Amino acid sequence: MTTWVENPSGGRERGPRGLARAWIEVLLRPEQFFRNGVAPGDQAPGLVFAVVVAVAYAVGLFAFKPGRIPSLAGGQAVSAAVSLALVALVLAPAALHFTAAIQTVALILTVRDRGGISETVQVIAYATAPCVLAGYPSPWLRAACALYGAALLVVGLRTVHRTTTTRAAVAAAIPAVLLFGSAFGGIDAGRAVFRALGLI
Repeated sequence: MTTWVENPSGGRERGPRGLARAWIEVLLRPEQFFRNGVAPGDQAPGLVFAVVVAVAYAVGLFAFKPGRIPSLAGGQAVSAAVSLALVALVLAPAALHFTAAIQTVALILTVRDRGGISETVQVIAYATAPCVLAGYPSPWLRAACALYGAALLVVGLRTVHRTTTTRAAVAAAIPAVLLFGSAFGGIDAGRAVFRALGLI
């Protein structure tokens, strides 16, 4: 998971500028990004990207709803700092590993000639890009972020594993629900949107 290829074939730029560029490119030109920016065995930049997204999401939750900060020793500020550290060091990497494991099994069942696990990890990591904004307390925005993330996951799987959109969508279904629907709050946001529209 910490493999870092010095000269990846995709030529991704490192550091904050590289993260920002990857975020913009995956949002605006996802197919091109997944085709050129995912390199076999080069998981570290993807892991860093996913951690940054998860921390940004948590910062949004804590900033707009301080009641979401877990009650730990040392007051609210210390509790927030410790919680963000746990997100960065434990929760985000664990969630990425778990989702990648499920995604790999789904791909084995649906795609015969596929890429490697490292590419799958990177696709999942970069598909979280919209969720930087999901911490804002708007069910409409959170639902849009979750749907866009799920769509990016499908596009990434289709591009990297060279399969059809249908197979990619089937393979992505369960991981997308777990990651974008549950972890990033897309299911609850969708329910809120449906209630606001009077559909439920």
